Amino acid sequence: MTLPPATALRLRFLARVAAKEARHLVTTTERLFTVPFTPQRVADLEHEPDLAERVDAFVSRFGRLQDTLGDKLLPVLLSALGEKTAAVIDNLDRAERLGLIPAAEQWMEVRKLRNQMVHDYVEDPLVLADALETAHGYVPVLTDVAERMRGEIARRGWI
Repeated sequence: MTLPPATALRLRFLARVAAKEARHLVTTTERLFTVPFTPQRVADLEHEPDLAERVDAFVSRFGRLQDTLGDKLLPVLLSALGEKTAAVIDNLDRAERLGLIPAAEQWMEVRKLRNQMVHDYVEDPLVLADALETAHGYVPVLTDVAERMRGEIARRGWI
């Protein structure tokens, strides 16, 4: 299938961005999760500015990659594949059917987690510690989805 030039450019751009974001997320993850996050470790962030900056970087990079993949790249890729795009959950269902994501429901959990880390950051150390640990477990999912989407684009000769 031949794509309009603007669509092909957008796909290539978003695939490059997602790959870069995935690499940065992995780097930050490796530096941040040398020990598990506990509510006490979260409470200590107030007195450990370097650690607090790494947490901010992780939350930002996690959210950015999830957003790039789910809200930007996925709709363009689905459209390029001839799929009708719609509401987020419908796009996720199509992506699951096409093997681009492991499960639509899981992706919605990742999205909710991203929002939780951003909005509950200051108020509750227990919530943030749990969210950080859970997000840590989802990093391989995000990086795998980035690779799956890039692979699909490459397989079709759009890169």
